[in-house]
Amino acid sequence: MNSAQSDSAAARDVPLLAVESVAKRFPVRRGVFGALQGYVHAVDGVSFDLRPRETLGIVGESGCGKSTLARMIVRLIDPSEGAIRFGGEDITRLPAAEMRRFRRNIQFIFQDPYASLNPRLKAGDIVAEPLENFETANWQNRAERVQALFAKVRLGPDQVRKFPHEFSGGQRQRLGIARALALNPSVIVADEPVSALDVSVQAQIINLMMDLQAEFGLSYLFIAHDLAVVQHISHRVAVMYLGRIVEIANRSALFASPLHPYTEALLDAAPAPNPAIRRKKAIVAGEVPSPMHPPPGCHFHPRCPLAEERCRIEVPVLVEGRPGHFAACHVRAPAEARENLPKVVAGES
Repeated sequence: MNSAQSDSAAARDVPLLAVESVAKRFPVRRGVFGALQGYVHAVDGVSFDLRPRETLGIVGESGCGKSTLARMIVRLIDPSEGAIRFGGEDITRLPAAEMRRFRRNIQFIFQDPYASLNPRLKAGDIVAEPLENFETANWQNRAERVQALFAKVRLGPDQVRKFPHEFSGGQRQRLGIARALALNPSVIVADEPVSALDVSVQAQIINLMMDLQAEFGLSYLFIAHDLAVVQHISHRVAVMYLGRIVEIANRSALFASPLHPYTEALLDAAPAPNPAIRRKKAIVAGEVPSPMHPPPGCHFHPRCPLAEERCRIEVPVLVEGRPGHFAACHVRAPAEARENLPKVVAGES
């Protein structure tokens, strides 16, 4: 391998986005004087990376911290702890003026395709707004860019002059995608972008996003609770439970042979497309604990059928059970890993 090939290979190995032990705690205050009652542990020490042209799917039950994590990555909210790096540069606590130069590289697609659009602006103005905010090109070039973006997301040129209420749900989400593409970002964070749409429209939007990824070399952080959608679009999948990532692996490995008991339960609960298939359901007892008072040790241990005494005390870390397949489970960790892992007791810093 020559030096140019070596440099190219090294560049491919550098994560475009790196999230390192990120946590978010929201204070809970009550009473006339706003006395602090505690904290909601929305995200608790999450780490992962996202590589060029990759789609990382993040799945989990409602309330597990997926949307909070997404908003921290684009700095709509600030993390309580940890670091977020884009292209190797720490953007975690950059002031607004310095963060602005990264905004064009990391864009967001919101869950609600109507609430995220200004009802007083025409569709063309909504898509042109990022170009105006970043003073990209003149008025005529912006108009041409808007027309080109409408064509990319398969909206007609006559729809530029319509208002959001004149669009269907799927068309509004196409409009949101066009707005996210306006500044030629390298990363798009999509927070449940198809959950509010009909199933047939979901397929259209997912296929559109995949086509755009292939054309523009985009990286997606795709957040959803629909396992079938995540399986279709993702290269790797991370599973979250009560603020933590409990498993992360390539799509095929995770869906074929999950390691964590919670992932197994999620997959067993998903409906099979073939009614003749009868799955053996992994019944998970109890309810999801309150994020204000998460259990010590492994957050899943009160509901886990495999829980041991160690699970109630020590916080599990992600361990590579198979090549490229990581799970945070004391029971399923390889024997040699269990012996060598540092003991992290709940509550220790």
